[in-house]
Amino acid sequence: MAKKAKKQQPGGTPATVALTAAGVEYTVHSYDHDPSHPSYGEEAAEAMGVSPDRVFKTLVADVDGALTVAVVPVAGSLDLKALAAAVGGKRAAMADPVLAERTTGYVRGGISPLGQRKRLPTVLDASATAHATICVSAGRRGLEIELSPTSLADLTSATLSPIARP
Repeated sequence: MAKKAKKQQPGGTPATVALTAAGVEYTVHSYDHDPSHPSYGEEAAEAMGVSPDRVFKTLVADVDGALTVAVVPVAGSLDLKALAAAVGGKRAAMADPVLAERTTGYVRGGISPLGQRKRLPTVLDASATAHATICVSAGRRGLEIELSPTSLADLTSATLSPIARP
């Protein structure tokens, strides 16, 4: 018996499909990705004209042998000790990029916290709640989703915790 292919909107990504299916309000922002830019997140903030403290990057870390997603502002960096503590772990390190891509189904610079191939524990930096909306990757370089931090936390079952360093 053949599997039915999942219908996607033209240009849709698993992240936008998940948001649409959940009935969540969101806005998609696209821009021309420059492969020579040194930072995917800073490039997104600049291209959209949005403050870097409202644009969040999705990082995959290994916490005590379990992959965990950290969503932090592009203006800062991830505090690995704080991430480990947020999920009740002892040690955290950045995950192997190939493993992160294979597990999430997205490429580096385009990993979205939404619509991942395998649902991973997720921690959203608490600073997100200071904003009405934040931007995260829509699952492709040059494509961002703007949504409320509450919607993101609800859809990913994220823990809110201060895991970013300025």
